[in-house]
Amino acid sequence: MATSELFLIAMLLIFTVPYLVWRIGKTDYYAPLVVVQIIAGILLGPGVMGAIFPDYYQFIFKADPKVMPALNGIAQWAVMLFVMIAGIELDLKKAWTHRTEGALTAGLALGVPLIFGSIAALGMLMFPGWIGTAARTWQFVVGVGMACAVTALPILILFMEKLEILRQPLGQRILRYASLDDIAIWGVLATILMDWTRVGRQLGFLIGFAVATYLYRRLMVWLEERDRWYVALIWLAACGFAADWSGLHFMVGAFLAGAVMDSDWFNQEKMDLMRHHVLLAIMPVFFLSTGLRTTWEVGGLTVFLAAAVLLVASVSGKLAGIHIAGKLLKWEKGEASIIGWLLQTKALIMIIFVNILLDKQIVTSATFTALLLMAIASTMLSVPMVHPRLKKFRSVIFKSD
Repeated sequence: MATSELFLIAMLLIFTVPYLVWRIGKTDYYAPLVVVQIIAGILLGPGVMGAIFPDYYQFIFKADPKVMPALNGIAQWAVMLFVMIAGIELDLKKAWTHRTEGALTAGLALGVPLIFGSIAALGMLMFPGWIGTAARTWQFVVGVGMACAVTALPILILFMEKLEILRQPLGQRILRYASLDDIAIWGVLATILMDWTRVGRQLGFLIGFAVATYLYRRLMVWLEERDRWYVALIWLAACGFAADWSGLHFMVGAFLAGAVMDSDWFNQEKMDLMRHHVLLAIMPVFFLSTGLRTTWEVGGLTVFLAAAVLLVASVSGKLAGIHIAGKLLKWEKGEASIIGWLLQTKALIMIIFVNILLDKQIVTSATFTALLLMAIASTMLSVPMVHPRLKKFRSVIFKSD
């Protein structure tokens, strides 16, 4: 078959399989379409489809060497757009207004699961097959620990819209906590990726980015909104290239590109639609490319066991951190549990984070697979655990700061 035909067969699978599972299985309560797409990516990967139907897998994804680079190119641009939007949605002004309460809560929500996850990572180091060939021990430990601490802000927004609390005081508080954690996540990632042999180039990137940001922000204020959308895409490509060239990662550049933009530069409804369309039209390609990177080389049972340990570390760490914050800040009964379970949403941002660690050979494909399974399970727990608690503690939803 021609390259275009194989490419379109792959696209047909990417969009058809998760949609049918989601719609026919009516999974939306515990697994929205985004989560089903991630699971479908794993099922279509070498660990499942490649093992059960190796000939078909080889035919679609491996027969023509041009197919996967084409899919990966779409996936790369899709995830850059998604991360940029997540950066734009960070409300740094509001976070600064509530900095004491926000910093305490966000710090505990991130720090405790980071410690728990790092302990789990130290346990993984006792066995072969988990640490990447280019990783220092501290990079692996901090990377896995941070993966256990991540909250996916875009998925959190989708979940809170579904639960009808996004625009309520509780929803806005949770967004602040998640926003502060997002900043820390990318800061830690940049630290992990620092290549000390190329530190001069990376320092040059940071200085150049600061100057370019000042000029870019002045330009965006001057432009009309219809031009800002297009110029933002140019800015995204430039920041992604510069970060990658400096030895960091294009995803760090994408996040920084969005973080220095003000959300009020853009119509909120249009921004919501853009996020929705990116998720609908091109992010499924990223999910497939993610699934194709999963492996079970250290043994399927071992990978599932590692995923279970990481899940326990992640969930218990997040809940413990939030409950400590609740005690210190004297929250109402039930408040900490609702916030803690909502902050368990990890899919997408954690997957992006761990994809970068895999690209840089800090983790192996086996570790990547275990972390991916942990992220899916953690995300799927959020809504079923929060929904009954919201019914029981309705007053928490409307509690002001």
